[in-house]
Amino acid sequence: MASLALWLGAALPGAAAAEVCVSDDAGREVCLDAPARRIVALSPGVTELLFAAGAGERLVGAVSFSDHPPAAAALPRVGSYDRLDLEALLALAPDLVVAWAGGNPREQIERLPGLGLPVFFSDADDFDAIATSLERLGVLAGSAAAGHAAATRLRREVAELRARYADAAPVPVFYQVWERPLMTVNDAHWISHSLALCGGENLFADAPSQVPRIGVEAVLARDPEAIVTGGMGKADSTWLDAWREFPELTAVRRDNLFIVDPDLVQRATPRLVQGTRALCAHLETARERR
Repeated sequence: MASLALWLGAALPGAAAAEVCVSDDAGREVCLDAPARRIVALSPGVTELLFAAGAGERLVGAVSFSDHPPAAAALPRVGSYDRLDLEALLALAPDLVVAWAGGNPREQIERLPGLGLPVFFSDADDFDAIATSLERLGVLAGSAAAGHAAATRLRREVAELRARYADAAPVPVFYQVWERPLMTVNDAHWISHSLALCGGENLFADAPSQVPRIGVEAVLARDPEAIVTGGMGKADSTWLDAWREFPELTAVRRDNLFIVDPDLVQRATPRLVQGTRALCAHLETARERR
């Protein structure tokens, strides 16, 4: 964590430029001679985090599907998160690249330091990690005050939700990430953490991979009380409708088939709080239908 002097130096107008150092999510120390002024973000979630940390004006490039906030849509593109356009990235002359540790092509990212580009690896996977990412990115971008304020607000909102649902009756839940192949999340994924905060019990928490492929038979055997998905879009209930072919499921029998805005739950950003509120509301509905 940065010292108080660094926090204040990065936040005060007219403060002299000075070296800034933080640790990234790969456990590496990232140091810049001065706060970054030309940043490229290599995932839509990272783009959101940087804007939330007050660094939006310093972003000069992003990958495809970086669409929030609206200003992000106007940024030059440097490929997709899983296939970077290194030529386009280098042409932007960034003084900081923020990579997605869990999704960017490792072989491409490993080339960047040799080309003189500092790289910060971001891999936020829960609310605590999102909050600390906001603070660290704010330090690197010279917007420490904004990053700290955003992190403080996030922690407060999460604490309020945790207190509200601390004694909520458990609800067995199946969260559907994809249809073909059928995919869900285990307890290491932030969606599972959000469900747990609401009193939801992820029926595939014990799966060996973070986003496992499963069979319909496995869902039928575990008989969820609620099924939740982001679907193919904000109002696409096609995946949920398919479960109505199995009226023996408790979730179907009680009509506990719920959709959430995928943008609010499938990116580890401050908007995950909004998605978590929606999840909690759905699980409250399931409790009322008992």
